Amino acid sequence: MLLSGLTITFLKKFGLGLWLSLPLSLSLATTVTLLGLVVGRKEGWSRFDSVYWSFITATTVGYGDIRPVKRTSRIIAIVVALLGLRLTGILIAVAVHAATLALATHDAIEKVR
Repeated sequence: MLLSGLTITFLKKFGLGLWLSLPLSLSLATTVTLLGLVVGRKEGWSRFDSVYWSFITATTVGYGDIRPVKRTSRIIAIVVALLGLRLTGILIAVAVHAATLALATHDAIEKVR
């Protein structure tokens, strides 16, 4: 069965964790976007390319199709990458916490049976 009790419990805990961390996640995503627009303005990119670059950099994918040339832009790129790592870390931490709680709940139910 695809949606077992364990899966449902995980999804509930994960959703709650995402909801509780939403202000921080949105703040980081907004900062990444704004820094991307700053770099885009310095480099002469379109708004779309700027936002695209900032999120590709923040997720550390880095296709290399768009890259900053100016020194200040490269320094901002490092900041964007570090913020992206923090954002990814928060998402992973929420998922691990949700899985831990779901497994603990599942184990507690199994002990009662």
